[in-house]
Amino acid sequence: MKKRRSKKTDNKGIQSTNVVNGAFADKKRGNSYFDYSLLFACIFVTLLGFVLLYSASSYSASRTYNDSLYFFKRQIFATGLGIVAFIVVMIVSYSNIRRFSWLIYLLALISVVMVKTPLGVSLNGASRWLKIGPIQFQPAELVKIAVILVTAHEIAKCGVTALGNYKNCWKILIRTTIIPVFFIMICTSNLSSSIIIFLIGYLMIIIAGATKKFLFQSIGLGAILALLAWPILNVIGGGFRGERIQVWLDPASHYNKLGYQVMQGLYAIGSGGLFGKGLGNSTQKIYLPEATNDMIFSIVVEEFGVFGAVCIVALFIFILFRMKTIATYVPGDMFGSMIVVGVMLQIGLQFILNIAVVTNTIPNTGVSLPFISYGGTSLAFLIAELGLVFSVSKSIGRA
Repeated sequence: MKKRRSKKTDNKGIQSTNVVNGAFADKKRGNSYFDYSLLFACIFVTLLGFVLLYSASSYSASRTYNDSLYFFKRQIFATGLGIVAFIVVMIVSYSNIRRFSWLIYLLALISVVMVKTPLGVSLNGASRWLKIGPIQFQPAELVKIAVILVTAHEIAKCGVTALGNYKNCWKILIRTTIIPVFFIMICTSNLSSSIIIFLIGYLMIIIAGATKKFLFQSIGLGAILALLAWPILNVIGGGFRGERIQVWLDPASHYNKLGYQVMQGLYAIGSGGLFGKGLGNSTQKIYLPEATNDMIFSIVVEEFGVFGAVCIVALFIFILFRMKTIATYVPGDMFGSMIVVGVMLQIGLQFILNIAVVTNTIPNTGVSLPFISYGGTSLAFLIAELGLVFSVSKSIGRA
């Protein structure tokens, strides 16, 4: 009887793993699951990002730094650092990293505060970077990883049943998410990163099975706080946030000021047509501020048209779908599952918000396009997070 039961269980395991597009390994062979389709998609979008970044940055890099490959080479270097972190995370395993979740969280908060010390670096009028020796990075990117880890840890520790109590949901949200968001707003005044970090932690709790009472309470309280906090945030930001709302409503009337970037981005999108002007043939990259970073998607549409934009959207949807599949099939490990959910939310939120900003669907705020926008800190940490995802995926084959 024992033999038959184990055989039946094994067959079920093989059947369940084969459900997901035939991607899971056959456990009879002793192999753990590794999502090669996700790996190849991430590699492809990263390589595509190199090409798109070079096309968007070559002109400005040549004029500013006398080197058309300046941004390209720095992005390659950041990718190398990210790959090293990816391999380390894969070797160490996410289950071993769990015990250091709160330590990483504490270090992330300390790094945010250190922006106010002489180690802090100001770029383009914003003090959001930290330089320690030859390394310069944005602490907000470290906070994203920290929030994903501690939120996943607390959810797993609490359990799905306990999340039915709205008080437990609030405790997790305050400790893991609201506190770092408060630190970022006070020390760096980085509203876009604060929004993304808050949504990552908040949605992780909702997806994990938070009670409807917590959902309704949080939405109502959030609406009230947004109305009360807006004047304060506007004062902290020197009044520019109020101007951004006005630009969003009527960018043409603010063309010579804050509306200039929005209008140039819309010109780029409008001139792309169905199939675009061709790689390297963008004209708006000469005039568009932040063409290599926040607004790079508008250059992509100008050069590859609507067709190219749809292809990139489809590629990101595929990546998110594969992550959703991994999170669903993690065997009885809430911590691992929620890590994948957190990374999936970060990529999805940044992708949606970036496109929304570029198309003037929401007020302009600095959000990078994952894997494609120029930004060494963002890319390196994102690749490191992918290491967590693939580390979790390997546990599926050990179920």
